[in-house]
Amino acid sequence: MKAIFLGTGTSCGVPIIGCDCSVCTSADKRNVRRRSSLYVEAAGTHIVIDTTPDFRDQVLTFGVPRVDAVLFTHAHADHVLGLDDIRRFNTIQNCSIPAYGSESTIEDLNRIFNYVNLQEVPGVYRPQVSFVSIDSAFTCGDISVDPLPVAHGTIETFGYLLRAEGLALGYVPDCATMSDETVKMLQGIDLMILDGLRHKPHETHLTVKDSVAFLQRIGAGRSYITHMTHDLDHEETESAMPDGIAVAYDGLVIDL
Repeated sequence: MKAIFLGTGTSCGVPIIGCDCSVCTSADKRNVRRRSSLYVEAAGTHIVIDTTPDFRDQVLTFGVPRVDAVLFTHAHADHVLGLDDIRRFNTIQNCSIPAYGSESTIEDLNRIFNYVNLQEVPGVYRPQVSFVSIDSAFTCGDISVDPLPVAHGTIETFGYLLRAEGLALGYVPDCATMSDETVKMLQGIDLMILDGLRHKPHETHLTVKDSVAFLQRIGAGRSYITHMTHDLDHEETESAMPDGIAVAYDGLVIDL
């Protein structure tokens, strides 16, 4: 199982437009954060979790060769607005691509991308996506996927637990808290990736401190925080992490 962080930033990305803070102007490339997305390859199947507004740049920059399925955490703009660029993978792979999410997420995607799957018209290039509403475990190829309901404001939001070839990966990029049941499902997995927005409290996201507390409860073999604002300098934040927890950055590759 291999995971590539296509993006590790919050909705504005980093650098933020019009900001000259020390993180936004940093020479450390780990402080450049596209909107949060993860690419997972396992058992011959290639999955993208969320198609951000940066999706085209992410695919080109980090060399994504194939997309067999898309998992959507929720329908906020920073997680869905790159879906149109899936059409290039339709052409390369000569097939429609399934996209999974909660019922409300799929409803929003059908509304936002109401031109997807319309009858082909000469000269018109549309994505071909098979939207699938899910509320329980399912499979993508030989990858088992468990949707994990988490609290993120008023919008229905999933994290995901992916399992294949004896390995398990958890990804929860947008989260204010998790239930004990969800924590229990994730305990002892090989890789856990969790929202860690900033130090200052936020109504719909975990702080770094709260994220670390959840990660310690989960006790994964390797743990990372993601979905970070420009409040967090990479090196400074990483140096303060306890053993076993690190700070993700765009382009980071994890081989399990």
